Amino acid sequence: MNFFDTEKENLCLYGFPSEQWEVNLPAEEVPHELPEPALGINFARDRMQEKDWLSLVAVHSDAWLLSVAFYFGARFRFDKADRKRLFNMINDLPTIFEAITGLAKKQGKEKSVSNNSNTKAKPNSKMLAFESKVKKN
Repeated sequence: MNFFDTEKENLCLYGFPSEQWEVNLPAEEVPHELPEPALGINFARDRMQEKDWLSLVAVHSDAWLLSVAFYFGARFRFDKADRKRLFNMINDLPTIFEAITGLAKKQGKEKSVSNNSNTKAKPNSKMLAFESKVKKN
């Protein structure tokens, strides 16, 4: 499949726990409780500069990943400390937008030692179960 084919309708970018990505048509039967990725990432491509379009797809993908992460946080009944730890774990990594625009490299160089403080919450059994489930999938 040509990933940038504007003839196809509603292409979506899917991220998988294996760190692989796939551009494909939306699944016909996605469980209704799961957040869905942005539809039609290919439609705006012909009207935008490639760099701007990739940035737009990255922003939508970041939003989808956050919604999936916090969906599972709610489903596994994370408490305030667990949600904070999940948020901190997510923030320790560059966003897709930062990675494709080069902001991640700039921020990595500017990151100070003070950002690595020991104030992070310790993992509990719910968080460890979540992490192992994500790694299995």
